[in-house]
Amino acid sequence: CSLKDGTPTKAAISQILQKNFEKLPDLDQKLFTLGPFYLAGNAGLAGLISNSLYRRALNIHAARLASSLPMAVLPFLTTSALYSATVSQPLLSGDLNCPTCAMIRGALVGVVGGAVYPIVLALPLNIGLASRYSTAPLPGKGNLLRYCVDVSRPVLNKMRAVVLLQAFFGTYLGSRNFETYFKLARISFGQNEELQED
Repeated sequence: CSLKDGTPTKAAISQILQKNFEKLPDLDQKLFTLGPFYLAGNAGLAGLISNSLYRRALNIHAARLASSLPMAVLPFLTTSALYSATVSQPLLSGDLNCPTCAMIRGALVGVVGGAVYPIVLALPLNIGLASRYSTAPLPGKGNLLRYCVDVSRPVLNKMRAVVLLQAFFGTYLGSRNFETYFKLARISFGQNEELQED
């Protein structure tokens, strides 16, 4: 499948890249396919840490498993899907040809999906538990936003290292995945040819 001038279509490029993926070195294949799961695993761990910090801040001792399970699973699934949709699949389809873009996308997925989302997700969950078990005095409806900010400030300060780690790991993973894509493009289209953006 090619255009009139002989250049392959995006669908043909994607098919060629996926077909030649098996020709890559084993380490590159594993990093490309399993790397996002490590980033997602870190996101699940960030969810558990932020959940624990909010539980301590709000003096919650009940429902440990009920609050920990979604805080590990949801960030894991979200980060994995987000990385696949924004970095892995665009690389394999030939739509992402910029190394800086791959690194920035990886960093954003690491920060947003792997650190900020678990923190934001833990807040309403634990405020709901604090309300249900009456472990911390909750304000009226007018002061709820200010209360959330006050409760979240120490949690965010303690989670800075996690945010930086996720940003670093997302950047590294995006960079390595682009290197893998570049090797794959060389295998698929030859050493001297470059992919043309449609």
